[in-house]
Amino acid sequence: MSEIVLSTRGLRKDFGQTEALRGIDLDIERGEVLAVMGPSGSGKSTLLHCLAGVVVPDAGSVRYGDVVISELDERHRSRLRLTEFGFVFQFGQLLPDLSAVDNVSIPLLLAGMNRREAIVEARDWLGRLGLAGLGRKLPAELSGGEAQRVAIARALAPRPAVLFADEPTGSLDSLAAENVMTTLLSLVREAGATIIIITHDPRTAAYADREIIVRDGRLTGASRVGAL
Repeated sequence: MSEIVLSTRGLRKDFGQTEALRGIDLDIERGEVLAVMGPSGSGKSTLLHCLAGVVVPDAGSVRYGDVVISELDERHRSRLRLTEFGFVFQFGQLLPDLSAVDNVSIPLLLAGMNRREAIVEARDWLGRLGLAGLGRKLPAELSGGEAQRVAIARALAPRPAVLFADEPTGSLDSLAAENVMTTLLSLVREAGATIIIITHDPRTAAYADREIIVRDGRLTGASRVGAL
């Protein structure tokens, strides 16, 4: 029987007069690769932020295992994001004044690892992502694909149980996007982690096990697509 790692019930979130989420029920299985699709302004990023505990819903619940995330205070939600969740964003959001290896080491240091061990671990992750020898380079000295792989290394280094990827290939050309997704999916599956991908690109969604569609704050469709 499949284990549910994340679930929502009756999830609602408003921003002023805008109803971003209008009662979403969703179950996500452990180890699943889920693609969340929908037009701009549909509520898909708000759904991700609620699932990750970044945003607190106005109504309904978000559960991670036995923990009701939507009932936690900010301190406990921040700790959960640090220890259990990883994040990859469209533009990587690397710190521009830090080298690649220092960017990757940040979550390890925040989790309490000493600097020497964190640097060794960060270099190992860069190597696994095909970036050996680029650890000293600043983000501006990397190509778009290289920078996004550094961001993936940073997200995976703490070995999260759930990885949230918000438009992870949105700023890349088609070849770089394919390389990033292939590498990302390989490492996530190797770790047995769950990944939730927010995307508007059907080619990116095709890597997922399941695709759901958010429109006007509601789930309007779902399908098993099968990873490429």
